[in-house]
Amino acid sequence: MQKYIVNDNSLGDLPLSIKTSYDIANFVLHSLSMIKPYQIEKMITTLTEFYERRKAGKVLVMGAGRSGLVGRAFAMRLLHLGYNSYVLGETIVPAIGDNDIAIAISGSGRTKLIYTAAEAVKEAKATLIGITSYADSPLGKVADIIVEVPGRTKYSQNEDYFARQILGITEPLAPLGTLFEDTAQIILDGIVAELMVRLKKTEEDLRMIHANVEL
Repeated sequence: MQKYIVNDNSLGDLPLSIKTSYDIANFVLHSLSMIKPYQIEKMITTLTEFYERRKAGKVLVMGAGRSGLVGRAFAMRLLHLGYNSYVLGETIVPAIGDNDIAIAISGSGRTKLIYTAAEAVKEAKATLIGITSYADSPLGKVADIIVEVPGRTKYSQNEDYFARQILGITEPLAPLGTLFEDTAQIILDGIVAELMVRLKKTEEDLRMIHANVEL
């Protein structure tokens, strides 16, 4: 795999915001090399087979905070692909059962709201897909399918960008769980692209389902 590494010295006097953007992009590229293809394949195969037999089957996407925003973007694309997709927290979410799929997104895998929802999903006997950085987390342990997405989910012990460079700390300067969320967004966009191929969907097919009444 070709490596896209930008030396900090080559960035000159660029603003910290740009340097951080390079840092995040490099982290995402590195993370993609650590993704386990068989996990992605299992998620895509499950969604493909579900689509082919779904009838009235539903896909419920769950995530809190920024992970929830990533989930909303993915749920929207699933809708465009022809899935009956919903987002946890909306008033129109129906009951789910053993013919349905839930996708839970949590970097730490310990977010109480999402873990509690995941337990409810298991009680309803729906298939649970967990997207997290930690396979041994509460979410990871309860999920039927796990997609491990590397990402920083904790506070950095050193918030100063230049101090970290001097100390040789390569962790990108990005607040809270940003790196997990950015990486998850890219991976889910890639999954959408493959689903389009497997389901034989074109951009025109997606456009026809795209909202034509928007705020």
